[in-house]
Amino acid sequence: MGYVKLFEQKEIRSLWNEEEQKWYFSIVDIVAILTDSPNPQVYWRVMKKRLKDEGNETVTNCNALKMQAPDGKMRLTDVADTEQLLRLIQSIPSPKAEPFKQWLAKTGYERMKEIADPEQSLDRARENWQKHGRSEKWIQQRMTGQETRNKLTDYWKQSGVKKSDEFAFLTNIIHQEWTGLTVKKHKDLKGLKTQNLRDHMSEAELIFTALAELSTRQIAETDEAKGLKQNATSGKKGGRIAKNARLALEQKTGKNVITSDNFLPPANEKKKIYKK
Repeated sequence: MGYVKLFEQKEIRSLWNEEEQKWYFSIVDIVAILTDSPNPQVYWRVMKKRLKDEGNETVTNCNALKMQAPDGKMRLTDVADTEQLLRLIQSIPSPKAEPFKQWLAKTGYERMKEIADPEQSLDRARENWQKHGRSEKWIQQRMTGQETRNKLTDYWKQSGVKKSDEFAFLTNIIHQEWTGLTVKKHKDLKGLKTQNLRDHMSEAELIFTALAELSTRQIAETDEAKGLKQNATSGKKGGRIAKNARLALEQKTGKNVITSDNFLPPANEKKKIYKK
């Protein structure tokens, strides 16, 4: 999920990467603050070329992520993590450089506190969901599902699954088994792009996702699954339990559990990024 973080009351678009456990910040937003340039995009473009010509590895390693532009559309934006930003700031002459470094350190410290005390992170998530208009019932289900998810990923880590792409692979196996759709196909069905699929699930979808992941963990623990291959087998078994429950419910109600519904704002309404 995207956030707007404030430095001296000026907005900086930011994204928290859960798998990498790090913040990414819009470089052009930071350039605008540090330089007071009337055209920070041009400033950054010129600066980036100069640094690349000098063989600066920091610029080469910078990523581009989709963030909300002033017109409300999601556009690719150059981003940098805290370490990369600290190096880039050295190339920008600005009296705000030192205060900004302190702000970066504080931002990282606050996130570390959330990791040490997950309740703080959940409180932040609850606040954002409330601002997005989610019901208390939906929020409770989303948080319960996240706790189930965290216990599963903890088991994966303990059993030798480490890489983020392996986590994604196992998640996709479970998801496809119970829904009949890959995570990407499910997102396509809902019209999602960069958004988190779970943040746009219905109450039923959240419940069955949690059932699939709870079943997967308990089966993996019972079978003492180790490594990617054995956990993938457990994932298929756990997903199948949720699939059977889904089919039974759909037969009784005549309604599909998997839905194209989402919580996106109307097309003519700008998407909002809420201030932390």
